[in-house]
Amino acid sequence: MEFGTVPKVVGQLAKTVVKKTAKDIEGTAKTLAPVDTGFLRSGIKTSDLRNVSQESPSAEVAASASYSPYLEFGTSRMAPQPFMRPAADKHADAFEQAMAQIIEKAVNS
Repeated sequence: MEFGTVPKVVGQLAKTVVKKTAKDIEGTAKTLAPVDTGFLRSGIKTSDLRNVSQESPSAEVAASASYSPYLEFGTSRMAPQPFMRPAADKHADAFEQAMAQIIEKAVNS
């Protein structure tokens, strides 16, 4: 592999990892979200993955329900019922391992 192609390959691989991890986190968060009416669960979405760039791959998974922070972090009258942080935590190790493999592949090429 030529040195000039390494950043492009790394960017493509990183983009793929970011997109997959974001969708995995979304799915897990929906599974963990407390359900009363289903509004919270249906509002958990990943940002438009078509816009993930190779130069700076990133994605956002968020819950759009106005009350989601109160469930996630709790209040003075309600215990927390976290669903976003545990979802992200569940996929953090796999994400880090995949990114480490990409870096190792780039360095060894």
